Amino acid sequence: MKIIVVADTHMPGKGKQLPSRLIKELESAELIIHAGDWKSMEVHSMLTKYAEVEGVYGNVDGDDIKENFALKEIIDVAGHKIGVTHGHGDKKSTEKRAIEAFEGEAMDVIIYGHSHIPMLKYFKKTLLFNPGSPTDKRTLPYYSFGILEIDQEVRSEIIFFSDKS
Repeated sequence: MKIIVVADTHMPGKGKQLPSRLIKELESAELIIHAGDWKSMEVHSMLTKYAEVEGVYGNVDGDDIKENFALKEIIDVAGHKIGVTHGHGDKKSTEKRAIEAFEGEAMDVIIYGHSHIPMLKYFKKTLLFNPGSPTDKRTLPYYSFGILEIDQEVRSEIIFFSDKS
């Protein structure tokens, strides 16, 4: 299963449309996971044109998004447990808050956002995956999103690109 992983779209505001580089991958997606800070339900509508969309709300999301998404979500894909959270909160790093959100639950992958800093690494036996942002790179040189491919194995990558149009 090909899963496109996004977070921190902040649309409208940081973009009026999904970047063409992201759309290219969305066209072959079987599932899309959004790790919060959508900013509007319009983003959900844009994404559902390509595949089923799962996600959570983030700290900039209003009541309309909070009514449709939870603070954290656990998704089972081909027997692999994927935890999704935005990672916002007080104290500690975004990464530590994401890990703590699933404390006591054995996750194969934890997807989170909030920091806009793309990252892929293992913490113990759990893949930690922050896709960055496809529309708001802040001080980083590139915009980004992620791809997870899951069957018997879990393969992951971050796609970096420079043009958000």
